[in-house]
Amino acid sequence: MSSLRTERGFVARRAALIASAPILAACAIATGATIDPRVIDSATREGSIDAIIVLADQTRPMLAPLREDGDPRTRRRSLVAALRARANSDQFGLKQWLAARHIVFRDYWIVNMIQARLPAAVFGELAARGEIARIEANPQIALRLPEPEGAMDAAAPQAADAGTIAWGVAKIEAPAEWAAGVTGQGVVIGDADTGNQWNHPVLKPQYRGWNGVQANHNFNWHDAVHDAASEPVCGNDARAPCDPNSHGTHTAGTMVGDDGAGVVRRHQVGVAPGAKWIGCRNMDQFGSGTPARYIECMQWMLAPTDLNGTHENPDLAPDIISNSWSCTAGEGCTTGDEIAMAVATLVDAGVFYIASAQNSGSGCSTILDPPATYADSFDVGATDSTDALAAFSSRGPVTGSDLMRPDLSAPGVSVYSSVPTNAYGYKSGTSMSSPHVAGAAALLMSAFPTLKGHPDKVGAILRATATTQGVTNTPGVTQNCGGTPITQWPNFMVGYGRLDAKNANHEIIFIDGFDN
Repeated sequence: MSSLRTERGFVARRAALIASAPILAACAIATGATIDPRVIDSATREGSIDAIIVLADQTRPMLAPLREDGDPRTRRRSLVAALRARANSDQFGLKQWLAARHIVFRDYWIVNMIQARLPAAVFGELAARGEIARIEANPQIALRLPEPEGAMDAAAPQAADAGTIAWGVAKIEAPAEWAAGVTGQGVVIGDADTGNQWNHPVLKPQYRGWNGVQANHNFNWHDAVHDAASEPVCGNDARAPCDPNSHGTHTAGTMVGDDGAGVVRRHQVGVAPGAKWIGCRNMDQFGSGTPARYIECMQWMLAPTDLNGTHENPDLAPDIISNSWSCTAGEGCTTGDEIAMAVATLVDAGVFYIASAQNSGSGCSTILDPPATYADSFDVGATDSTDALAAFSSRGPVTGSDLMRPDLSAPGVSVYSSVPTNAYGYKSGTSMSSPHVAGAAALLMSAFPTLKGHPDKVGAILRATATTQGVTNTPGVTQNCGGTPITQWPNFMVGYGRLDAKNANHEIIFIDGFDN
């Protein structure tokens, strides 16, 4: 389920799936495989079910650390080759078995697994296969979308926004870096979201698939939505970037948005207007995702393909991925660790992986769902224009973990950015905070190119240079989440402070261990 589930003021409609303990026990006795009881129960009632077959071998390939002057593309090629070879070997017999029974399936290699629509009659045979570790559900959850806080047509600009720099972009001092010639040039950001209106005036110039004359969506766009029940805007398997929701167009705008027009009409909504962006749609028009959709987009980001899903090329992977979604228990993200493995693999490949902290605040330990709960993700909370912590912003600590979450916070209240069609509007949520960090990371890599492929260093720099001024003035925040007050740094409410792009680029030489 997307983090849209908890955008301010809205509550998701959760679907309750009934587990059958006797069936689980019978399967456990009959086989060594773990089968989610909801899978068999649903398949029995409905005839078949969309499921994930997880194979036994899930070890992470061992790669030597990337040298300071090393090319991350070389590392990605080796990683993808190793993962692809394992999947081809381990899945060969199972794919033949599925094909012989005319079972529709989709195979993956970033995680050693297969998604398939399984009829109830096959579970006994599948459970007896030695290469399978477990079978889990792959449900999608229908959501209630957040209403826009305000929208404006491009032809009717508001004086406070048209011709000015969006407040969040100004707050983190990105314009100071632009003035120094650092705009994100040479950096690619991946947006995994509800899709994108690629030809929006503030996104088209920065889309990697646009050369100024014509568009080429191969290797720059992928749609992981294959089976939505009703997609009147995009349909399934859209072959050009499309956003039936508006959420993804908004997040992409905050990363890179700038229409480059004259002073009066210019919309400067993005932190890194010189960076390029690519997109993968992992949620449908309702903001609904599934584990397989999320993983498919992560696999495509690691090795983008053409529109036919062939000729994968890890050299075209983005340097940064911004993720404004979460995978809930209702979507099956409880027992398995498939998404965690996909995130870890991307980070192993040198990609800086950013996740929204979620919007379940204001209580402590409200960062509940992947990918924000993973050690490999860089987790972002939300602040407002006065630097106060947003009431909806989820807090740490993550239950059962000693991770400092969030890593830091960034503007996320009434953020102004692009929305379809060629319009602009406001949204609130940690979904809006993550793309600020993606843009700031792009500025940092643009100024210091050797940081590419070193997400650990990028994260350390952003944490070390976050500002704490003003953040302690959050009204009513007297809680001590994890035993740490908001006046002590880092803390489980705001992390290391509020994102500051200028500090990150100007104080970097004083950070212990940085060598450029």
